Amino acid sequence: MQQDAQHASPIKNWKQLVVILVLAFVVPITLGVLLSQWVTSGSKGMHEDESAIIKRIQPVGEVLLAAPSGPKGQLTGEQVYGQVCKNCHESGLAGAPKFGDKSAWAKVIAQGQAVAVDHALKGIRAMPAKGGNPDLENVEVERAVVYMANKSDANWKEPPVVAPVVVTARKEWTGEQVVQAACGKCHLTGEGGAPKIGDRAAWRERAKGGYKAVMRSALKGHAGMPARGGMAELSDVEIGRAVEYMMNSGAAQPLTAAAPPGSAPAPGAAPAGAPATPVGGLTVGAGKTADGKKVFDTTCAVCHGTGVAGAPKFGDKAAWAPRIKTGIDTLYQVALTGKGAMPPRGGNKDLADGEVKAAVDYMVAAAK
Repeated sequence: MQQDAQHASPIKNWKQLVVILVLAFVVPITLGVLLSQWVTSGSKGMHEDESAIIKRIQPVGEVLLAAPSGPKGQLTGEQVYGQVCKNCHESGLAGAPKFGDKSAWAKVIAQGQAVAVDHALKGIRAMPAKGGNPDLENVEVERAVVYMANKSDANWKEPPVVAPVVVTARKEWTGEQVVQAACGKCHLTGEGGAPKIGDRAAWRERAKGGYKAVMRSALKGHAGMPARGGMAELSDVEIGRAVEYMMNSGAAQPLTAAAPPGSAPAPGAAPAGAPATPVGGLTVGAGKTADGKKVFDTTCAVCHGTGVAGAPKFGDKAAWAPRIKTGIDTLYQVALTGKGAMPPRGGNKDLADGEVKAAVDYMVAAAK
């Protein structure tokens, strides 16, 4: 009897059987759910925020159609072609005129340089703007277009690569340095209607308004051009040198900014009807005073036209009187060698001694 009791079932009735069966299924399932939630409840689980998910699944790398490289604005046409344009123009992909294919490029060349460059900048048909590289400067795109066209017998002029100005200690710049740092971006390509450097016809037209009008535009901005070329730290003298540099670039003779229509003749100028001497496509009075006026307009007026940096203003008798008392030879020497803020020869080292002296004579005559 004792042995039978040891082997007796602990389940005495059907209710106990039901409880045991429920516990046998529910407990393992519950433990499994709790365990899975504990494992997945970290930073990569169901509570992970959107930014973390994007960061976790982002691609290892990205493919760019064209990546910028090299100093900004200084790539040559050949370099831009190799980095960007070659993708399509080497094989003629998507209808692009194949590099060196004269018959294909003949149609482009017939449209003219300006139209071809505009298409390259803005994009046309399957070609995206700037070949798909928005980081390229407009002048770099133009160089690439000219490079490709000239390989198919075009004779287009490629904008020059102007070396950037490296400044270690801020000093007054020459006209060329100001152009490199500020003005060249527009005046090398004619962007926004800016007269291109070396375009004599465009600069003659600007010069007709007179030197003061040209300087006013450069200092205050005009028709999309920012004041002082976008560099507020440039002085009036530096802006004037840049204007002079651009007006006279590529000219056999300096271009003189003509006086505004209806203005009175300069003191000491040749009388009306006197023989005239052409200067860079414009006309000034003949004789020694005409040469002095030319030098004054293109060089000295930068400071003496407005009295910049203490320079005696043109026609100001009170300012010129003590200087005239020192004697004409002293004035010549100061103009040739420089004094104070005035550089030798007014900053134009190409002026001959006679031209400098003629400018002094012209200013002295106006102050007597």
